[in-house]
Amino acid sequence: MTTENGEHGATDGNGTHGGDADARRDGLERINPPHLAPPTGFSHGVRAASGTMVFLAGQTALDGAGRIVGDGLVEQFERALTNLLEVASAAGAGPADLAKLTVFAVDVADYRRHARELGRVWKRLVGGDYPAMAVIGTTRLWDEAALVEIEGIAVVR
Repeated sequence: MTTENGEHGATDGNGTHGGDADARRDGLERINPPHLAPPTGFSHGVRAASGTMVFLAGQTALDGAGRIVGDGLVEQFERALTNLLEVASAAGAGPADLAKLTVFAVDVADYRRHARELGRVWKRLVGGDYPAMAVIGTTRLWDEAALVEIEGIAVVR
């Protein structure tokens, strides 16, 4: 989620990620029309050429005992994303198979303040491919100690 200049996101100069809008990587086509604002840390659309859709339930920073771990947003984001990737892996999907993610944050301003750190976590765990994404502010999550929850859709080929 960080660009070469340290901003949240990564695109080429035409608003597409990883090349032109027709570029396919691992069976997923990132669609970022050049007349839209360049995406930062997401793709405007992702088309799956073929495969089986895997719906990934919202994951928070729960450890194996069911406790929220991590004192701040970045730590909780990393744990929630790790949990989501573990579920995806159990279904046969890897990070490049993520087609759509929704991030629910209890404090969107805090999320924006930590965008660079979150981007570094993303790059380390997922790499440079971005699914279609949204960040949605919410007043609270199921577990009151949770600061962030991530749900998604992967396509297994």
